Amino acid sequence: MKHLTALIKRHKEGDKKGIYAVCSAHPLVLEAAIRFAAAHHHPLLIEATSNQVDQFGGYTGMTPAQFHAFVCQLADKLNFPRAQLILGGDHLGPNRWQTLPASEAMLHAEELIKHYVTAGFKKIHLDCSMSCADDPTPLTDEIVATRAARLAQVAEAACIAQSGESDLVYVIGTEVPVPGGAHETLAELAVTSPDAARATLQAHRIAFERQGLSNIWPRIIALVVQPGVEFDNSQVVDYQPHKASALSKIVEDQPTLVFEAHSTDYQTPQALRQLVHDHFAVLKVGPALTFALREALFALAAIEEELLPARACSDLRHVLENVMLDRPEYWQSHYHGDSHARRLARDYSYSDRVRYYWPDSQIDESYARLVRNLAEQIIPLPLISQYLPLQYARVREHRLSATPNALIIDHIQDVLRQYHAACQGVSFDNY
Repeated sequence: MKHLTALIKRHKEGDKKGIYAVCSAHPLVLEAAIRFAAAHHHPLLIEATSNQVDQFGGYTGMTPAQFHAFVCQLADKLNFPRAQLILGGDHLGPNRWQTLPASEAMLHAEELIKHYVTAGFKKIHLDCSMSCADDPTPLTDEIVATRAARLAQVAEAACIAQSGESDLVYVIGTEVPVPGGAHETLAELAVTSPDAARATLQAHRIAFERQGLSNIWPRIIALVVQPGVEFDNSQVVDYQPHKASALSKIVEDQPTLVFEAHSTDYQTPQALRQLVHDHFAVLKVGPALTFALREALFALAAIEEELLPARACSDLRHVLENVMLDRPEYWQSHYHGDSHARRLARDYSYSDRVRYYWPDSQIDESYARLVRNLAEQIIPLPLISQYLPLQYARVREHRLSATPNALIIDHIQDVLRQYHAACQGVSFDNY
């Protein structure tokens, strides 16, 4: 974990740079991220959430070991050094088992942690902030911290058993935004108060001491708080630095600690850069990347319909819509309103519930047909200009090939360019 600890050390010394975490399991998103990191010669942090990947497979169908192997194989294929690859586990705790009694949910969480650590994940977000079936709501800092310390002890033991010592780093914090965006319509968010953040730190410090883990405190590199950023289906709550200025200062006297900002998707480049400057040095991004993937695929589907007769087309959008209607479990509790509003949300929502459906075999077959159809064509430049104007400019400048895969990857990388600029502390306008 030398990449992360060195970054935090430099940030604490005044070099206010950061790192972004790619929170996605989609192969094209991961390919885009790996290619981008390779081109810029910087480490890449990839994180799997407890929803995506767990000991039972998660919604991706992958265990931690399978996900780790998948990412490493992709990195090898793209000639990206494994030494530059950092894998993290996000929201690791009883999140997936909230309907069970706490005692049972925590046993599952312990097993989850063991699987992640044994598989080779080195950055561990201990998230025990959610109430289980027999818990009070909300949980106190003390309960959350005690459970986090219990999971940290499991993680340490698993790492030491495997390699003789532990090089894990940890993220703690209770004010965690809902994974993947808010369920309700938002206007603005209350920023975590400095007192609440201090109380969280103190509760965890005490809990770790009681668990005999005081020695790992320097490896707790980040605290999750709410800086006032979030998104729902159709709007984004933008970062307002003046509202988080008091909060920002509380880590200045913590020698090894910065903030980790969740749900930073869709923030402006200026807001992302300011977040890093204000010690939110770890920026999480997930839905914005699969949102960009969806944009690129819809654009290519529109190009396909211009070039080919209907009977030869992939019909990607209709296939996707039909599958989502047949299996509404991933979107129906998130999207509301009449049938028209729900249809728009299924296709275009910032929450991007579409991301849960890409692994479906029907959709995957339609995607493969789309790419195959366009790979067999010379895509006219005016159509690229119409549907993917940023990629058009790069094609015209001979910096990008006009192939389906290259266009998709580059469009996803437009999101990564914003995060890279913010983490390097440079203006995106000059990037």
